[in-house]
Amino acid sequence: MNKSLSKSEIENAFFNHAANTGVIFTSRPLIVDGVLHRDHIDGDKRGTKNGAYIVHADSYPSGWYLHFNTGLSGRWTLSGKHGPFNKVMMQQIETDRIRRGIELHERQNAAANKARFIWRNATPITEQSQHSYLLKKHVHPYQVRLHHGCLVIPIYDQNKQLVNLQFIAAHGIKRFLSSGRKKGCFSVIGKMGVDGIIQVAEGWATGASLYEATGSFTVIAMDAGNLEPVALVLRRLYPDMQIIICGDNDKSGTGQKSAQSAALAVNGKYIIPPVVGFDFNDMLTMAAVK
Repeated sequence: MNKSLSKSEIENAFFNHAANTGVIFTSRPLIVDGVLHRDHIDGDKRGTKNGAYIVHADSYPSGWYLHFNTGLSGRWTLSGKHGPFNKVMMQQIETDRIRRGIELHERQNAAANKARFIWRNATPITEQSQHSYLLKKHVHPYQVRLHHGCLVIPIYDQNKQLVNLQFIAAHGIKRFLSSGRKKGCFSVIGKMGVDGIIQVAEGWATGASLYEATGSFTVIAMDAGNLEPVALVLRRLYPDMQIIICGDNDKSGTGQKSAQSAALAVNGKYIIPPVVGFDFNDMLTMAAVK
């Protein structure tokens, strides 16, 4: 062990380094034994252990950490010099990576099974008047259902398997099934038409408005960050179709940047509403009211 620092001092230096990058472990002190440990990360759901770390306190104190949810990771050495990981550390990291993959797959399968059960037992609806969110957004219920007062939006993977659900409450609050897959997964409205166009929107109501306005096959990515993953899936499934990304005109610029990136990734096009702060549901609703 390093003679100039105690284990507690090494642990504290490692903890501070991880915390400065946004990975804050909640168990203190951390275990300094050269073995990989799982731990809860500040801000995560209570009871989860989405963080991992290894801290060595030998002649060359060093460590590694990772937050699974955000992908934030880092390496630390007392000297500040970063040499290669030793063989034991590499083996531990790889073993944990495989174990995390298995755990994630199991959680996602459980969520998919739950989604299918809820969907089977949810109530189909056909009229706009059957839910206040539909009335507020001025859209019709395209293959959505009701469950405990919420609209239920089905989410499919590239194999057209139901893997997740989005629930929209009357006041517009949205949530997904815990551990359900979302990246690269989507909801759809309509069928592929003779125009050969696929329009991709962020939110379900926006997609519904676009479908009503154009009649083109519409895919809902659920959020801006999922536009590109969904567009890439669609390009693989429909290599000859024209993909148009219909982004939101966010004040932050997020919707615009995400739409442009998605369009570039699949050699498609992107369009943005002309009014800052508007999505296409806002724009089309305003036009209809006028």
